[in-house]
Amino acid sequence: MTNPYVPLLFLLAIGGGFAVFSVFAASIAGPKRYNRAKLDAYECGIEPTPQAAGGGLRVPIKYYLTAMLFIIFDIESVFLYPFAVAFNQLGLFALVEMVLFIITVFVAYAYVWRRGGLEWD
Repeated sequence: MTNPYVPLLFLLAIGGGFAVFSVFAASIAGPKRYNRAKLDAYECGIEPTPQAAGGGLRVPIKYYLTAMLFIIFDIESVFLYPFAVAFNQLGLFALVEMVLFIITVFVAYAYVWRRGGLEWD
């Protein structure tokens, strides 16, 4: 009888090997034409300034709201997939809990929508 963690360790080894191979292959096969624009830090089209690193630049809150909304709906989908797969075995309690979870997420979505968090100027 084998250990139940052997397939998991095997999958982890394959994933790690693929990551190491990808980085190594990209360094060998990739182009080596570097210029000033490629070596600069990427700042969403904004030229980096010295005072930005020290906290002198204010970043709009909409960037953070968009990231948080993405995380919320990503977590919702992570919870909904296993529920959909095991729906027949879970029963009424799980259905009520999932409905409450979806209502909570939609309340948060409606709040952000009403506050204008989804509108870009």
